[in-house]
Amino acid sequence: MPKIGSLERFDDVSLYFHIPFCSRKCPYCHFFVVPDHDQFKTPFLLALKQEWALRHVHLKGKRVVSIYFGGGTPTKLAPWIISELLDQIARTCDLASDCEITLEANPEDITLDKMRLYKAAGINRLSIGVQSLVDEELQILSRQHTAEEAIRAIHASHQAGLDNLSIDLMYELPTQRLASWEKSLTFLSSLPITHLSLYNLTIEPHTGFFKRRHQLEKTLPPDEEKLAMLHAAVTCLEAIGLERYEISAFSRPGRHSRHNCGYWLGRPFLGLGPSAFSYWDKKRFSNHAHLHQYQEILSRGDLPLGFEENLPFPKNLQELFAIHIRLCEGVDLELFEQRHGIVPSEILTSLKTLQQKKWVEEQSGMWKLTELGRLFYDSVATELI
Repeated sequence: MPKIGSLERFDDVSLYFHIPFCSRKCPYCHFFVVPDHDQFKTPFLLALKQEWALRHVHLKGKRVVSIYFGGGTPTKLAPWIISELLDQIARTCDLASDCEITLEANPEDITLDKMRLYKAAGINRLSIGVQSLVDEELQILSRQHTAEEAIRAIHASHQAGLDNLSIDLMYELPTQRLASWEKSLTFLSSLPITHLSLYNLTIEPHTGFFKRRHQLEKTLPPDEEKLAMLHAAVTCLEAIGLERYEISAFSRPGRHSRHNCGYWLGRPFLGLGPSAFSYWDKKRFSNHAHLHQYQEILSRGDLPLGFEENLPFPKNLQELFAIHIRLCEGVDLELFEQRHGIVPSEILTSLKTLQQKKWVEEQSGMWKLTELGRLFYDSVATELI
């Protein structure tokens, strides 16, 4: 199969829509969310359409290859609303014929009939927040579904015709041990999934877990068990045909996340909705992480920018390279230069240092992480940046 990086066109772009509504905020979640109240939705949708009217002009001459509805909980918007948004996008910009359109969903919100409606609306990929297939771990995470409900939701989604199915799983959880992690893994071979994203728990500031971090940290698995959990996951996933194509992502052949690959490859993307990030014209910026401010600023005809950053050379390319090398296929220096400019000497010097540590290797112009380098990726990124 061709390498992921070689499939990109120079006019390819992506869209991200942040749908902030949630029934309840999970204690590990650091994303911007608001309560799922109907009175918030009409003004939010008006503001979202106002933002689209201001943003879509930048898409002239571009080809949209992926659209991602994230959150929050995007399924708190009815299928007909998603359909309207997608119709508006299709009317005003060039959608690739094979555009990947992903919807995030939680198991408790999934029914066969509802998923059929989302598919009819234009969704062709589903990302389900399973997190664990052990009920005791789901309770620790304050998830609102059981393991059985998650499995049922996956099968219902597949039955609805959504055959590009991704799930999230988390490890390194409080009180979790290798045996319970392996219990989650044993269910995977019977599930009709094409993709899995693997997350180790990070206790982020401004979360419920962060307030209890001193207590929770005492219950986390020891380092050697964390490593054993990762090895167990990689072995299990590859045995059932899910190949590791990025440090934390696994897929069946040709079913890698086109949207997420855009982040790793430095593909331009526009983010819409409160708190949404964008990377455009080599600048990073984000919207206000406040629903009322987001709506009020757009009602005046202004963009709701809350943050903007334009990294100078060579820092901009160092950061792009550090993110790109997360892909298991590595970085093709020639293609990287065609897209982003001449590789600065700082990167080449760092690569030589990392090669001496046996954290990266070079094969036919491709620089990639070694197995050891994947384990120490944070240190690799620090050296590169």
